[in-house]
Amino acid sequence: MNKKKVLVICGTGVATSTVVMQKLKAFLRDKGIEASLDQSKVSDVLNKAGQYDLIISTTAVPPSLAEKVINAVPLLTGIGKEQVYDEIEAKLKM
Repeated sequence: MNKKKVLVICGTGVATSTVVMQKLKAFLRDKGIEASLDQSKVSDVLNKAGQYDLIISTTAVPPSLAEKVINAVPLLTGIGKEQVYDEIEAKLKM
């Protein structure tokens, strides 16, 4: 199975995406899931989206990308995070 490519984005590509990256790395490590992780800002996503299997975002993204995007805000708040992790795991195991 090819390693999936995941893009983690936020408004600036600095603050909340960094927090999500750290949580995601730990989650994937614990689950034994290999994935290539990159971090960026939302303004770059239209140019880069085609290169990724999954986009994890803490901010709104263009509707054209909705199919690839998982809302990562629950990973920041802690409310509903298990559902988000389940969705990430399911998409990366497809």
